Amino acid sequence: MAQTILVVDDDTKLRQMVRLYLEREGYRVVQAANGRDALFTARFEKPDLVLLDLMMPEMGGFDFIRNFTRESDAPIIVLTARVEESDKVVGLELGADDYVTKPFGVQELVARVRAVLRRAGQQSRQPEILRSGALSLDRAGRTVTISGTPVSLTPSEFDLLETFMLSPGRAFSRLDLLETVSGDAYEGYERTIDVHIRNLRTKIEPVPSQPRYIQTVYGMGYRFAAEAR
Repeated sequence: MAQTILVVDDDTKLRQMVRLYLEREGYRVVQAANGRDALFTARFEKPDLVLLDLMMPEMGGFDFIRNFTRESDAPIIVLTARVEESDKVVGLELGADDYVTKPFGVQELVARVRAVLRRAGQQSRQPEILRSGALSLDRAGRTVTISGTPVSLTPSEFDLLETFMLSPGRAFSRLDLLETVSGDAYEGYERTIDVHIRNLRTKIEPVPSQPRYIQTVYGMGYRFAAEAR
């Protein structure tokens, strides 16, 4: 069965162009002209992925993301002419999976769609509850506990910990991890990962200065202990 993609944009010509290319690639495409109609359509069509504009009448993209992510875990790629870094951060923190700035090449967009759907498929085959020692992470509920006690993590900290626990023993570079939390990897900003790791260790490690779970890989980045006690 073809995967369904919901295209949400108030630009009719752009929607039709994107639909044409996606259908050529074998996807089933449904459309909406604003966030409110998109929520209605999504409830009936159950899309596998959403391509979403930010600036729309009735309901904008940010409000759509807030409502949609309460009902679905389908990935979202934001399409927008807005280029402010703050807008990108807000979209990603709300739950968007990727960000494409207009004007864009359609072939690039199709490649992004394939990549995001592939990642979503890989994640869906992983267990919903990840455990290591006293640490437990509920991927669906986005909660973390230590010996049953809830731990409050930021969205970026949760995404980092989930990435680590899905691949215990694997060494991640700072750029790899930056892409996990921001959707892009910018050289020169990778040291911000050290701040996230320091904060995460403070919250989950019994002794943060002697980490049991998140280990430093000198000269590269970090890894999650393959067998944390």
